[in-house]
Amino acid sequence: MSKREAFLEAACKEHVEDFLRFIQLHKDKAEPFDVEEVVQEMPRDQRLTLWGKLGSLLQDVLQEFPPERWRDGRQEGMEVESAADPTHAMAVVDGVTLVADVSVKVLQGGDAYSALLEIIRRLHEVLVSLPVSEAPLQLRVHTLCEAWWKKGLEEKEQFGRTAFLLSLQKSFTLKKPGVEIQRVWSLHDVLLSLDYTSEENKQIVDLLLQCFHRPTYIRNDDGKRFLVFLFSWNVDFIWVIHGTIKNQLEFYSKTMTTHIMEIYFRAWKKASGDFLETIESSCVQDFMQNAILLRRASPVYAKVRQIVSYFHSRKGCNKVDKMLCHLYKPILWKALSVPNFEVRANATLLFTEAFPVHDPEQNNKNIDEAIQKQLDIAMGLLDDPHPTVRSNATLGVCKILAKCWELLPPTIIADFLKKLVMELASDSSSPDVRCSVFKCLTIVLDNSLSHPILEKLLPTLKYSLHDNSEKVRIAFLDMLIKVKAVRAAKFWDVCNMDHLLARLAIDSHSVSKRIVDLLFKSFFPVNESEREWCCRCITLIQMNPMAARKFYQHAHKHTAPTNIIKLMLAIRRAVNSCIQTDCDLSEVNDSNKESSAQAEPLLGKDLAVTAGLLEVVVILWRSVEKALKQNKEAQKYTVAKFGNVMAKYFQAFEDERCTVPLIQLASFMPPAAVPTFSCGVLSRLRRMDSGAAPAQYGQLLDCMCSWGQAADILELVADWLTEALPKQGDNTKRKVRIQVTVEAKPDLALAYLEYLFSHTLTREGVLALGPRPLKQLHTVLGSWRSVLNTHLSSATEDPKSPGVETALKVFMHHGRLAAHLQHSSPEGRDYLLSLEHVAAWVAERVLPLLAQRTSDDDEEEEKEEKLQPLAAKITESFLTVCRDVLLVGLADETFKGQILHLCSLTLLSEAGHLCIPAVLLILKEVADGYAPEDIDRRPAQEQEEDAATVVLGVVANIFQKIVELLARRLRKEPEEGKQLCQSAVPGLADFLQAAQTWDKAPLCGVFSTLFAVIVVEKRHLLQKITHPEEVITPESVEDMPPLSSVLLSVILKSSSLTRAFLTEVSSSCDSEAIGSLNEMAAVLHVLAVISRAGQSKAGLKSAATSVQLQIHKHAVASEDARDIQRLIYESSVKTLNEILDL
Repeated sequence: MSKREAFLEAACKEHVEDFLRFIQLHKDKAEPFDVEEVVQEMPRDQRLTLWGKLGSLLQDVLQEFPPERWRDGRQEGMEVESAADPTHAMAVVDGVTLVADVSVKVLQGGDAYSALLEIIRRLHEVLVSLPVSEAPLQLRVHTLCEAWWKKGLEEKEQFGRTAFLLSLQKSFTLKKPGVEIQRVWSLHDVLLSLDYTSEENKQIVDLLLQCFHRPTYIRNDDGKRFLVFLFSWNVDFIWVIHGTIKNQLEFYSKTMTTHIMEIYFRAWKKASGDFLETIESSCVQDFMQNAILLRRASPVYAKVRQIVSYFHSRKGCNKVDKMLCHLYKPILWKALSVPNFEVRANATLLFTEAFPVHDPEQNNKNIDEAIQKQLDIAMGLLDDPHPTVRSNATLGVCKILAKCWELLPPTIIADFLKKLVMELASDSSSPDVRCSVFKCLTIVLDNSLSHPILEKLLPTLKYSLHDNSEKVRIAFLDMLIKVKAVRAAKFWDVCNMDHLLARLAIDSHSVSKRIVDLLFKSFFPVNESEREWCCRCITLIQMNPMAARKFYQHAHKHTAPTNIIKLMLAIRRAVNSCIQTDCDLSEVNDSNKESSAQAEPLLGKDLAVTAGLLEVVVILWRSVEKALKQNKEAQKYTVAKFGNVMAKYFQAFEDERCTVPLIQLASFMPPAAVPTFSCGVLSRLRRMDSGAAPAQYGQLLDCMCSWGQAADILELVADWLTEALPKQGDNTKRKVRIQVTVEAKPDLALAYLEYLFSHTLTREGVLALGPRPLKQLHTVLGSWRSVLNTHLSSATEDPKSPGVETALKVFMHHGRLAAHLQHSSPEGRDYLLSLEHVAAWVAERVLPLLAQRTSDDDEEEEKEEKLQPLAAKITESFLTVCRDVLLVGLADETFKGQILHLCSLTLLSEAGHLCIPAVLLILKEVADGYAPEDIDRRPAQEQEEDAATVVLGVVANIFQKIVELLARRLRKEPEEGKQLCQSAVPGLADFLQAAQTWDKAPLCGVFSTLFAVIVVEKRHLLQKITHPEEVITPESVEDMPPLSSVLLSVILKSSSLTRAFLTEVSSSCDSEAIGSLNEMAAVLHVLAVISRAGQSKAGLKSAATSVQLQIHKHAVASEDARDIQRLIYESSVKTLNEILDL
């Protein structure tokens, strides 16, 4: 029996196992059996018999175990006979599908295939009901349906629709859908057989619209072809697609928008008839309209402009030109003259970008007239009253000139350029317009034909370099750089060198770097000799020393470090020439014969130039310091060269202008390279006068730290501070010292410490010493608390004891050093504990002096009066240190608790109000240390017991106490109270900014406190009114009572604070916490002040509405027109109505 006959016989239920075996042999690549070959060799009647038998087999299998039960059968693990086994059933279906697929391939014209069609129908039913888990079988049936559609056989529409729908769905779920998108595109003609309006196709329509949400479709070539095709499926579908894209436009990236605009253009290009008209009117013109009418701030404005610009970029094609002319005609020209400046500005951009807007099918005369009219419009837009329109017109005109220079008459070109250069470049009403002129002239410069006329016009702009707007100066310099790059003119003819150097000397970094870019090749010609570089350097210093310094600060960005080092060495040789008359040449030139053939530029005795050269060396060395560290050989060579002459330089140049850069140079080298100088630095620091300025010792400290000798400075500081302390008795043991004893200089020691910790490089050098020397210094600083104790014990100054100001500075440094040490050893809390001990000392020893005076003795009372300011200073100083610790995140919960406790004790003292500004800063930093979301994440019970909640509760209570203290001081001492309130304003503002981020307890109570205080203070004033004339609604914060005035002024400076405060007002009114007419009037007076400040209209109206719901309860029915309560009520209603009418 042949293979064909055996296979034909196996295609029945009785021999199903044989059939499955044949299918397995086909799948096994090692076996020679091939189903396709067998089917192809069969005569037509055998094929018909095969299809009939396979149809019966498929029907029997599906009746016994339909696909709906396959999943259930597998899950239940049913033990059934093989015929009803889901795996067996699927194997049979898979085999039949394989044979059917092969049969479709070999099918020829004229073949009867009704039996095969019946198989396909049954498999199609299987495909629709297959579970997702059977992906391989689903794919085979799916492929069969696709093949049937492509073959164009009977009922292809039904099978093609299913194949298309499945491919579409799979393209959305696969991680790499490229192949499936390709299949969707291959089946796109299926859509032509579907009815867009049919309800049964609604699923497909929704999926098609989803394609415009999928980047995989929009970026893929086949996907893009498919999306373009969708515009030609149905005319009514076009506006649905357009609406989908518009809704999604905000979320497209710039790259995605590029693909979208390409899809639109290709769809328009392929369209014709109604489709073309609909795309133009519903899509392209809609984008044009939106590009004109949208506000610049709209999130989709830039995307819409990008799409419209794509069509503009395709100008030059007759079809595009005609379309633009036709679509712009009803909207563009009208938009250029509307009152709204944003619309005019948008329309200006579109008009100038699309210029010339004309119909290519018209005759030349009409086209010329249209273009002339448009040029007149462009000239008119340059005179528009609004600067934004003028700026856009400037950009547009420059683009027109650059693009159409050869096509425009010379007179038109000259008129436009004169308008730009002579008028708009000096537009005094708007720096944006001036800036736009210079930015846009660079576009014109790209056209070489513009250079001759611009060469004559640009010199008139030279004073724009000194424009009072930085962005205009930057734009002018960018234009000069462009002039230089395209060689349109000599930039120094446009703006001479003196002006450029003058501006370089004084201007910002952004301007300076552009001037250096412009001048670099003039003063640092890298192709010339090093001697020439040095000559140019000297010339630059002579022209403008400050500009020279700025120039060489930027030089390393324009050339290699090697050239910078070469210039340094060339300058060294030039400086050597200054001193060669005073010393032996062999020493100075260190046997270098390189300068014998070519003499170095002689400086003579011009100290200013010499000092300038030394400064330049310092600047250059600093700029390549990192590069030198990476190249040890170059560093060693450079240090050796300069080290050989440094001693001679110090000897020859004693003028301060020279010594300052020399000391800086010395700090770049190891101390061994400058032994003469380095050996005497510590002695100079020791001999320094107590009142020395930082300029006298700063550089020396820099040198010591850069040499790794910071420990010697700390030892000197510690010795001076220790010596300055009062001795405990005469028998104090002293160390035997070899050096001569010098007097203690505690003030200078503190000045040194201040400098060391205030500058990054010196601070890093000190902290790198490790804990031991710093801990010793910390101990010395801490011992000075005894001096403060002495001053706190006596109101009279002890001439033998150090001054109180010095002791206070030491006290501050002790706290700051503790913070540095804590940061250096985060694993422990020794130094936080040290600060907590100081806090305990302040509470025990200092705060009692802020308490209420109880002594009847006049002398004792006078003593307390003198000591109170000192106690306040000590407390304030310590709180400032603690604020810094909190600010840098070093504080833990224990430390926060201790400091807040100290704040509470301070405020409870009689003179505690003196420390309110410092306490507010503490509260702000503590509040900033927590975030509402951190507490929200915890369960409700934990929130109540949480340390953060407890700490913030204390913060809220302390703030309430502060407000009460301010109110009390204003009542007792109005003038002093006002000064205190003003000093508290910065701290209040900072703390309220931190508190307003909380919309729940404990910090939301802060605004309740503010509201209550303001209402109570205003109510108190209203209660004192006795005359009708006194019933006046306040106009501003100045018309409010003193404390309310201060609090409201702080609140109104920030929109976020105003919103938070108004939320509290609404909440209080809604909760009926306002219990009287006077309180209601007080609330309305506050709202009136806020309304006149123009802040938060939405929050204001919400609060006013809350008041409106309550105010009727306090209506006054008195008939006496002069009754105070009635007048207050009427005034309140009037104020309320004014606010609601805003």
